[in-house]
Amino acid sequence: MVIDERESRHDYIVDAARQIMTAGRTAPKGKGIDNIEIVALTQNSILEVAGALRVSAEETGLKFFLRDADNIELAEAVILVGSRTSPMGLNCGYCGYATCIAKGGNADAPCALNSVDLGIALGSMAATAAELHIDNRIMFSAGYAARKLGLLPGCRSVFALPLSISSKNPFFDRQTNK
Repeated sequence: MVIDERESRHDYIVDAARQIMTAGRTAPKGKGIDNIEIVALTQNSILEVAGALRVSAEETGLKFFLRDADNIELAEAVILVGSRTSPMGLNCGYCGYATCIAKGGNADAPCALNSVDLGIALGSMAATAAELHIDNRIMFSAGYAARKLGLLPGCRSVFALPLSISSKNPFFDRQTNK
């Protein structure tokens, strides 16, 4: 049997996406409470997020959203990772409120530990992708668009990790859309 790398690339990246999502799931969480949601997108779902990025560029005036829309269209998979907001009851004040009770139901101020957990998961996922020799980049923009599309319901903070296997990493040395 002959396995052509170009023909097996998609299957490999889907299997790798599962491993990368596992790295996000098993990353340490504050107080052992898991508020992380993770999904992987391919093909038409990626194009949907790219379209939402272009709309968001118009709405926000942030031109780098256009560049990032082009970038994720070059990805073979995009992993979305988000955090549900859930106060940890530490009364640390890191969210900007003196206590969790003072924060009350203000969903605009996520618990700082939820955000830290998200960052740790993202770092673990990006490292796993790198260990698997898969080009990747953490993107706020694509996560923002995915959140607007409701792809991770209940998540206030969402980031994207596009994945690519190609001769040149499409997520670095990028052109700007001025």
